[in-house]
Amino acid sequence: MPTALGRDELLLRAGRADSPHTLFSTLATQLRRAVPYDAAVWRATDPETGMITSPILAENIEDHSCAVYWQYELFTEKINLFRDLARAPVPVASLWESTGGEPERSSLYRGFLAPRGVHDELRAVLRVDGRPHGYVSLFREKGRAEFSTGERRFIEELATPIARLIRAHAKKRPDPSDGALTGTGLLLFDAEGALVSVNDEARRYLEEMPQGPASLTALGLRVPLWVHGTAMRARAIAEEGGGDTARIRMRTRTGRWLVCHASCLRGSDGRLGVSAVIIERAPVSDVTPLVVQAYELSERELEVTRQVARGLSTSGISEELHLSPHTVRDHIKAIFEKLGVSSRGELVGRLFTEYYEPTGPSVTDLRG
Repeated sequence: MPTALGRDELLLRAGRADSPHTLFSTLATQLRRAVPYDAAVWRATDPETGMITSPILAENIEDHSCAVYWQYELFTEKINLFRDLARAPVPVASLWESTGGEPERSSLYRGFLAPRGVHDELRAVLRVDGRPHGYVSLFREKGRAEFSTGERRFIEELATPIARLIRAHAKKRPDPSDGALTGTGLLLFDAEGALVSVNDEARRYLEEMPQGPASLTALGLRVPLWVHGTAMRARAIAEEGGGDTARIRMRTRTGRWLVCHASCLRGSDGRLGVSAVIIERAPVSDVTPLVVQAYELSERELEVTRQVARGLSTSGISEELHLSPHTVRDHIKAIFEKLGVSSRGELVGRLFTEYYEPTGPSVTDLRG
């Protein structure tokens, strides 16, 4: 039976991880002792869109199966969807429990899990402050007991602390580099999800991707699941009639930030055709919210920080935000403590420039 002591030890070890991928590896090693399982997939997610991003760690599951699993999630499954769990009071659920012991009600079970000998799946959304920062799926093979209520509650207690650990890694600054990735990468996927065309810029971006599940394409390129998943999500959005955005922020092997977004195109007959995926360097306005969340600044502290970045004095910030000068100074002091800086210049550098290459947009781009 999982214990509080086991939970604390797990989080202590995970907190020492130097990257999200190492974090997932550590969690996998420790969690398997408390909640035994036969296979698993750990995924980081973009907290704004809830879509999978880098990194992804798969245990005892081949790369191709990870993509097939996600197709069920996006197109046919109705039970325990991650996007539903992200909004649910309890973001953890087991397939066996949710189906009343009739897992065959799930299209994922019928078409993917059962043929692979899986008896039950426990999945969780790792969320903090209402935002999803990761998804995890744990699988048990036939012959094992289904996941118990106690095990589900144990994972539930871990969900927010683990999300905080994932979120905190956005504070890590990119490695120094001799040259920056530039240009716009373009990938085209056909209606079956196969890569049919790619430009040179996209090839260079793909070379910079971290390790993780990927599809080996007919063009000889390995396309990470988070990129392929963005194309699949764009098609799912188009089939559903629109309304959402297929867009993620992701990091390269060296920690540089990229943005990946996709759209499913229609032909002259109105039918859905290819999905176009664009990869490019993330603008500073996309990176800053992730860094701010990692430092756990409040909304008011973020407002004050933006005014500091504009170069406003304490009195200027006071007038702009309708706060007393004393309150502004208190906010600035709290911000300095959270970021470990001692001056306004250090603050601006820590949040707005250290995570971006010199050729990127200036701080003034944040003024709007």
